[in-house]
Amino acid sequence: MPEPTINLSDQLLRLATTRAVWSMIVSALLLAVAGLLSIGVVEPGLAAKQGKIWLPISLFAAGLVFFPRPRTVGTYAYPLMALTLCLLILLVMPFTPRWLVPVINGARAWINLGVMNFQPAELAKVAFVLGMAWYLRHRKSHRTLLGMLKPFLLMLVPVGLILKQPDLGTAILFAPTLFIMLVAAGARMKHIVGLLGVAILVIVANIAIVLYAPSSMQILKPHQRERIESMISLAQGETRYVTTIGYQQDTAMTLVAAGGLTGYDPQRVRDMIELNKLPFDHNDMIFAVVAARWGWLGGAALIGLYLTLTASMALIAADLKDPFARLATVGFAGMMFTQAAINIGMTVGLLPITGITLPFVSYGGSSLLFSAVMIGLVCNFVSRRPAPLSRPSFEFDQNAEAIFQ
Repeated sequence: MPEPTINLSDQLLRLATTRAVWSMIVSALLLAVAGLLSIGVVEPGLAAKQGKIWLPISLFAAGLVFFPRPRTVGTYAYPLMALTLCLLILLVMPFTPRWLVPVINGARAWINLGVMNFQPAELAKVAFVLGMAWYLRHRKSHRTLLGMLKPFLLMLVPVGLILKQPDLGTAILFAPTLFIMLVAAGARMKHIVGLLGVAILVIVANIAIVLYAPSSMQILKPHQRERIESMISLAQGETRYVTTIGYQQDTAMTLVAAGGLTGYDPQRVRDMIELNKLPFDHNDMIFAVVAARWGWLGGAALIGLYLTLTASMALIAADLKDPFARLATVGFAGMMFTQAAINIGMTVGLLPITGITLPFVSYGGSSLLFSAVMIGLVCNFVSRRPAPLSRPSFEFDQNAEAIFQ
């Protein structure tokens, strides 16, 4: 059934009268401003580039995705996933020329477009959520344990290619996002809890293997094992890794603690970071800069903005009637929440260092661009009325108890 005709003024009116949209947009803009100010403390030139080039481009892209109908977005989800997989394959092919796919920090994760280094893994996050939302929108197969396995098998394709780059930080975002989408789609909680239990057991087993098993039985790569050992060592107050693999995390934790309650002036923070030589201070470790500049109150405010952003998206999803739009919005919220939680967790020593940006705040054209695209798509979904005589949002919503059976 075709979607109802709606003009731009009607779209904007529906957008303006939805309170959760405003809290989502304002939170995203404040995070972007916080990013510009934080990057400006350590890299003024990059902050100017982020503000004058990448932010306007990202806002323009968010505006572009506001216009296609949700059904049109959904029909292009699979082709977009196919394109993304082609780009991810291009990155890891051994004969791809270095001028096209440069090696940066030991990873083949970017395509040189001349004007920018484009990161396909950022596109993959958007394409994956849209593809899974389109796949799950009316299905009931994921209501069985075997049916739940198919989405996870599909997920392994982009995740495997991203791990090959290697980019562990981005790769680990996909599974939590899919879990969240499956819950929203009505997967049985006993299956979700069972799979989560298995995942936790795998994580615990890997940590135990890292700590106690001989080298011949190790599963993770040496540098990955060292990251875990370093995190545990720092948590126990030991210093044996602070000059080697644990230097980045130890320095970030020191700067977070040094910020105190309200932080210090920009010049002092800049001197502190230069003295401690914090690696990746403008992208992966930007939360340490925030905490040093504005203190624990500033860090708490930033966390509050992420909670507001993702909670607003969850509220928006709850009101959406179109199943594709609802699932995509939930997926975007889950992706952003997971990414922010992992980045902040690794900065304060709760998680091992994986290399992952902080959405809207870290420097990076691709990261900012596709974070803005997610917001633009959610605004698109809110501004549309559901198609008349369309299929129910989720057939099993009529019996909530069935979800927990």
